[in-house]
Amino acid sequence: MRIVSAHEGVIPISSSMSNAFIDFSTMDCSILALVSDVVVDGKPLVGYGFNSNGRYSAGEILRRRILPRLMDAPEGALLDEAGDLSPSFAWEAMMRNEKPGGHGERSVAVGVVDMALHDLAAKVAGVPLYRWISDHYGDGDPDDSVFVYAAGGYYAPGKSDRDLQDEMRRFLDAGYDVVKMKIGGAPLAEDLRRIEAVLEVLGGDGSRLAVDVNGRFDLDTALEYARALDPYDLFWYEEVGDPLDYRLNATLSEQYKNPIATGENLFSLQDARNLVRYGGMRPDRDYIQIDPALSYGLVEYRRIQDMLSQHGWSSRRCIPHGGHQFSLHIAAALKLGGNESYPGEFQPTGGFADDAVVEGSRVALDDRPGIGFEGKANFLEVLRELHE
Repeated sequence: MRIVSAHEGVIPISSSMSNAFIDFSTMDCSILALVSDVVVDGKPLVGYGFNSNGRYSAGEILRRRILPRLMDAPEGALLDEAGDLSPSFAWEAMMRNEKPGGHGERSVAVGVVDMALHDLAAKVAGVPLYRWISDHYGDGDPDDSVFVYAAGGYYAPGKSDRDLQDEMRRFLDAGYDVVKMKIGGAPLAEDLRRIEAVLEVLGGDGSRLAVDVNGRFDLDTALEYARALDPYDLFWYEEVGDPLDYRLNATLSEQYKNPIATGENLFSLQDARNLVRYGGMRPDRDYIQIDPALSYGLVEYRRIQDMLSQHGWSSRRCIPHGGHQFSLHIAAALKLGGNESYPGEFQPTGGFADDAVVEGSRVALDDRPGIGFEGKANFLEVLRELHE
């Protein structure tokens, strides 16, 4: 098989909401279609990809460097010994002539293509991606459902505590047992009031509530909040300081007994290794949230998993950021601890298949070949416009 054409575009995933650091009024996303020469039911198989949320589109890097290298690869260079598409060989072709370090948006661009390649590889094999990953990279026995939590609780103009409570009730009604809210964008007293409002909906059970700072705090503020949050015994206290301030995270872990989560803004094996080496992360309670779609794709994410295992980490301590179908398949196949979910946000890219059902904060995988974007009607329409 071979890839005959690549079609890249940009779509908005904007919103009026904000976290402690940014608003989403101009947020956009790269999308990609890789058209193959494999024909099924009279149509060529197409692999689709996009770059998750929270980082802007990476079209310039895709157009000028990553996609030309992929499409100019010698015939057969992207295939394994069996003649099947190899995302690993494709990754090497895309990263040719790239210096180490300086990850940033380059990792986002490669992640978009890596997602589309894995979608295409599984479609060619005629199996859902989680099965393909488990058979090729895992133990052949994937999880049949994945723990998911509902991420929301953003700041928004005019949003009251009652509005926040109603949002959380909708999450519970949709089948989620664990929810997440933003903090750090308001004074401590106000954030504690908001937390108390959500805990009222959760029956006072702090273990069902995660809070997310989005990297806003300096060390003094991180510790001040930690002392205030400690009695709640929260599900986790997320991305408290700058993602590369490993000393802050390590100091926090010495003084905060409950789980910490971070990693969504780390985009490489090297950054993840430094987090484990210097960030004070505790394998018995903390969570690592690296998003495969933003961090060079599944090829790099597998290297990160190998590194974590060597440092005594279970894959169950990994719950990727992003709330999308790609990481959902990865979570099932590599037996991660779960996956984020954004019910209703970051459309049309965010969320799972239209017919996905959440029960007891778990969602089952479906049998659609590949990632299953064909089960997201609005997103599929956008993706097909790239190449049809």
